[in-house]
Formats: sequence, C-alpha cells, structure tokens
Amino acid sequence: MQTFKAYRTFEHDHAVSSRFVTLSLDELDPGDVVIRIKYSTINYKDALSYSGAGKIMRKFPTVAGIDLAGTVESSQDPRWKRGDKVIVTGYDLGVSHDGGYAEYARVPADWIVRRPESMTAFDAMTLGTAGFTAALAVHLMLHNGLTPEAGPVAVTGATGGVGSVAIEILAKLGHHVVAITGKARESDYLREIGAKEVMLRSSLDLSKIRPLEKSTWAGAVDNLGGAMLAWLLATSKIAGTVAAVGLVADMKLDTSVAPFILRGVHLLGTDSANCPMSLRQTLWNKLAVEWRPDRVHDQVRTIDFDDLPMHFDAYLKGTVRGRTVVRVAADTHP
Repeated sequence: MQTFKAYRTFEHDHAVSSRFVTLSLDELDPGDVVIRIKYSTINYKDALSYSGAGKIMRKFPTVAGIDLAGTVESSQDPRWKRGDKVIVTGYDLGVSHDGGYAEYARVPADWIVRRPESMTAFDAMTLGTAGFTAALAVHLMLHNGLTPEAGPVAVTGATGGVGSVAIEILAKLGHHVVAITGKARESDYLREIGAKEVMLRSSLDLSKIRPLEKSTWAGAVDNLGGAMLAWLLATSKIAGTVAAVGLVADMKLDTSVAPFILRGVHLLGTDSANCPMSLRQTLWNKLAVEWRPDRVHDQVRTIDFDDLPMHFDAYLKGTVRGRTVVRVAADTHP
C-alpha cells in the first residue's frame, strides 16, 4: 500500500500537538477526488491550529493546512480527471477535513477550483487563502460602490498576507492606498507593493472612539477587528465600504449604529471559506491575470515541507512579512 508524509494535528488529554506522520490514502478523510499536492502555504489560521492556540481544529486527528495546489491523481467525479490542475482553499480543509500539509489530499469534488492556465501551482500558493481573501474583500468593496475617485482606502495588518495582496490589487485598480502598520521598518516594502502612504498604528489613539470621527476613508480592509475596526467605521466617509477579514487584535467589536444610519457605511463580512464556487472561480481567474499581484509574488518565502514546524511561531508573534509558500513535492511539473 502506498504511503506518504503528512503533518497531522492531534489532541491528547486536552493538549493539542502536531507532528509528521506516515499515512496511506485509506487513512485520509473521504472525498471524490485524490490530489497530489505540490504546494501549500502558512496562514495565520494555520499557526493558530498547530498548537491549539486558536481552537481552530474541529476534529482530531486532522492533517493541517487550509489550502493546497496540485494535480488530480484520481477522481470518482466526472468533472475531474487525472492530471487536472487544481486549487483548494476554505470549506473545512485543514480544520475538520484533512488538509494541505501532506503529499496527497482527498476532498469533495465541489471544493475544487480549476487552476487558470497561466497560473502555476507555485503562483497559486503565493496567494493561497490569504490572497483569495484579499481578492474577495476588494470584490465586495467594488460591488458596494468603491471607486478611486471616492477617496483613500486604508489597509490594516498591511504587511501580512491578506494586507499585502489587498494593497497591490487596490493600487493596480487606481486607488490611493494608505497602509496602516505597527512595523515602521516595513514602510519601504509597503510603498514598493503600492501603498501611497504609510500610517503607524502607534500614531492612533484608539482608547476613546466617538460614534463618528473625521470623515476620512472611502474604503478599508481590516485584518485586526476590535478597536481598529470600530475606528475605521467611525472615520468612514458617506457610503464608505469596510471589509472585515480578520481578528488578529480582537474578536469583539464595540461600536454604535451611527456610521451605518448617519453615513450609510457598509460593513462587509468577508467569508472566504464559504464563498460560492462561481465567484470563487471568477476571482481566481482575475488573480491569474488582471489582479495578479506581481510585487507580492516576487517577495514570497519558499520553505521545504520538513521545515514547516519552525515557521508557525513567527505568525503568532506578528513578525512575518508577506507570504510563506510550503514546497510539499519536488518542483518537477507545473
């Protein structure tokens, strides 16, 4: 029986730990399609799950990794055949269904995105869940009326995976992007990927936020939640669009209805895990061509599968810039 390497998360006596194991296909969670994985990534959610810090895992044991890119090995669904180039992100992958930190995955056919022709497996995972989330946030903001003429767009958590890709996409579309970061040393990087201005979080007083503050932002992509999200809502312009994509700072939101009923601000929940497949495919097609974030792509870190465990803590400490791609298989085909 064929076996392969996987990075699996376990729970024993209420303690969560992860380690490399050897599995067979029969030991993977059920699915219609077996995928040979080439690349995965590290996302903040992955860092929370590997030690149980964020209570992300809903089933133990589970192969971690919330995204993957590779080729179809076998399929019981007529929509997919051996050799098809594919991407899987979201749904229950790496949370309650065996995920991308393995040489093979077995997933439901309905979870799979066809990889655009111009996009390699490596390209796909320079984006991964974070890049797809950024694209979804931008899509929702545009759908709700954001235009370059409306005014500046703020991006918090600007050096992270979602923030970096959001900045470059928005800049490509002609928006004046203001990157909000806690890392002064990364100002040059943020300008290189498209930010027109860099604002340090330390310059903001978020301890006392009035229901409405000075009207500033036509749009915002927020990775932090908590007081930062409340401040972005209070400082939004009339008909401003604020995409909430993360909770790095706080899951709670203490705000008032004032921004919504007095300025018509749109608070847009950005759920990349359950995005409808038709929109999912459309956004990946955009990311392959007109929304392709070349500058972020060129600055990713690529690590070997064996080195995966030593990279999670940097995400939890907030010291990571941009994207980390995990090379699961030898780079012998696209």
